[in-house]
Amino acid sequence: MSSDLDSNLFRRACSMFATGITIATTCDAEGRPHGLTANSFSSVSLEPPLVLVCIATRSAVHEAFYSSKHYGINILAEDQQALSNTFAAAGEDRFRGVSWTPGPLGSPWLDRALAHFDCRTVERHPAGDHTILLGEVFAVRIEPGAPLLYFSSAYHTLKK
Repeated sequence: MSSDLDSNLFRRACSMFATGITIATTCDAEGRPHGLTANSFSSVSLEPPLVLVCIATRSAVHEAFYSSKHYGINILAEDQQALSNTFAAAGEDRFRGVSWTPGPLGSPWLDRALAHFDCRTVERHPAGDHTILLGEVFAVRIEPGAPLLYFSSAYHTLKK
């Protein structure tokens, strides 16, 4: 049974849920880094440590994520809005001029992000126009700072 729900109304309703901003990253078989801005990230389990991220099937980097055995999650700091915009825009070389180091599994960890997760992909699930990647967290790193937030289709920061 298909829903007759208005997709614009659905999108607006979803925008009422405040989220942090992440950049999901991976490397292809040739070692080239790929990434995209994603707010569809969630912790799933503590034992074992599991997270998920959803990647649009139409995304230019979908195949790189789908075929990779690992991926990274970078939780952005409040001053990284430009980085979020870069990785949200269409284009192949989103890493041009971006400083990063490989995590223990090789996924790009972006400099100055608040938290980094290096995940081994354990399951891939088709879900509508996305693929859900379930990852077992292999390593994390945390940095001090405040998060970049997204609410009602706009960036926000925590009020101090």
